[in-house]
Amino acid sequence: MLFFYFAEAWRSIKSAKTSFLLSIVSLTISVLLILFSFLTLKVSEFYASSFRSEIKVNLFIKQNVDEEGQEEILIILQNKNYADSVEFISKESAAEQFINETGEDFRKILDYNPLPASFVLRVSENYAVSDSLDQIINDLDDIEGIEEVVFREGFIYRLLNYIDSAKIYLFIATVIVGLIALYLVYATIRLIINSRMKEFETMKLVGAKLSTIKIPVIINGLFAGFCSGILCLSLFTIFQKQIGAFEDLIRILNSYRMEYLLIIFVTGPLLVLLVSVFTLRKVSLKI
Repeated sequence: MLFFYFAEAWRSIKSAKTSFLLSIVSLTISVLLILFSFLTLKVSEFYASSFRSEIKVNLFIKQNVDEEGQEEILIILQNKNYADSVEFISKESAAEQFINETGEDFRKILDYNPLPASFVLRVSENYAVSDSLDQIINDLDDIEGIEEVVFREGFIYRLLNYIDSAKIYLFIATVIVGLIALYLVYATIRLIINSRMKEFETMKLVGAKLSTIKIPVIINGLFAGFCSGILCLSLFTIFQKQIGAFEDLIRILNSYRMEYLLIIFVTGPLLVLLVSVFTLRKVSLKI
């Protein structure tokens, strides 16, 4: 019986080549839309994570704080749950950095070093969000011995807010794309069923079972889904070669290789199966 189902599906493909090709094209478009929506979300998450990992806060120490006081402040900072790492910059190191960055040696004019020692606290990625950052800066400002807390990552701060907002819109766009994909597949399968309606009526008259009518249509669609997966993989491989110069994008694609392969080869057949079951529910043995 299984052989009959596959034979009937193959006969259907040969007798309705245009409809079969149309179903492959619509499935390919649908899968590619879903795939690129997924990858766009992952790219935004990757860059948001990269930006968050670079967020630092500078804490300038009061001039009258001795080495023991500096050690106490260091211990306090290292125990903060939002601290990923803490780096101490001595007055001498601060002077060297200033000279290297500006090219001006104030030591030729001044007989003392006016630059304060400081700590550079790298914020843990989990806390690098707008609300948490405001609370972190206020918390650090309350530490005894700290003269000033400076947050110089204002651009990254704003950029993270934009990315968080964009992710919401991307999620909405992904849902819309999914609905469009479902409609494309539904419209194509509905067209195939309508084109074979007379054939179905004939099969009913000769006493065919309902499974004999429906299962070949589903197999037909699943085969179209598999073909669309191969076509999608070919097109996506070409796309990967075109963006070969963008190392970050290639790294992201390699990180999610299993996920995008599942989308390519599972989404098409799954869409067909869901839509076929929904569309064929109206087909009955009634004449």
